Amino acid sequence: MKAYVFPGQGSQFIGMGKDLYTTSSVAKKLFRFSDEILGFQMTSIMFNGTIKILKNTKYTQLAIYIYSVIKTKTLNNFNPDMVAGHSLGELSALASVDVFSFEEGLKLVLKRALIMQKICESVHGGMAVVFGLEDEVIEEACKRDHGIIVPANYNCPKQLVVSGEYDSLKRVCNFFKRIGGKIFMLPVHGAFHSPIMEPAKNKLANFIKTISFKDSKCPIYQNVNAKPVKKYRNIKKNLIEQLTSPVKWKQSVENMINNGARSFTDVGPGQILQNLIRKIK
Repeated sequence: MKAYVFPGQGSQFIGMGKDLYTTSSVAKKLFRFSDEILGFQMTSIMFNGTIKILKNTKYTQLAIYIYSVIKTKTLNNFNPDMVAGHSLGELSALASVDVFSFEEGLKLVLKRALIMQKICESVHGGMAVVFGLEDEVIEEACKRDHGIIVPANYNCPKQLVVSGEYDSLKRVCNFFKRIGGKIFMLPVHGAFHSPIMEPAKNKLANFIKTISFKDSKCPIYQNVNAKPVKKYRNIKKNLIEQLTSPVKWKQSVENMINNGARSFTDVGPGQILQNLIRKIK
């Protein structure tokens, strides 16, 4: 069975999508359509902008969604048996199997990014990747801290992202270093997938009501529970919960393999998810 996977923030680069734009008339039409819908030249930022601008949450999320979904339109025989997306990538995955249209998905990504960015500007938070420690050790340290700090992304064995208030993040990361863990601070200015994002949930829920959803053509393994979902009502609920819940990527991949996935195609820019999947298999 064939699984297609869609990355989230961190996979962006300047020039992403330019090759699709120049070689595919379908891609060129959709890139131009994206600019029309958004009312600004997103393609110019993707193709010729600066990495500083592209790292802005609003532009990053739009760029990855646009690239990933357009790429599926240029693939031969795109007919997945199952799909999954990492954080933002879940929206790309849903659009790829027509749970909502490319246009409505684009509007949803923009709204989600703006909501998240506003919270990032009001709270001093961050995220860090912890390498080399067991999940249980990291979970326990987060529970013991008196601030806001939680496991945010279960990426692969001995690689877990923590997210929260900056002071808490500093404390737990210093502890992880003392017990042999390695730390990489992510270049983001927000505590995504943590309780800090709670104010975003109602706003996103209200906007999702304006989007037309359909049942998925194939199972999508959603971040919140790592389980296959097809019913649009469940998909909606899980999308909202995703804002404050950890991304269970490792568990999703394990479940896809257990349910018959034998090949994984990384649809977005880069090969970040393929590298994680190799460590999970």
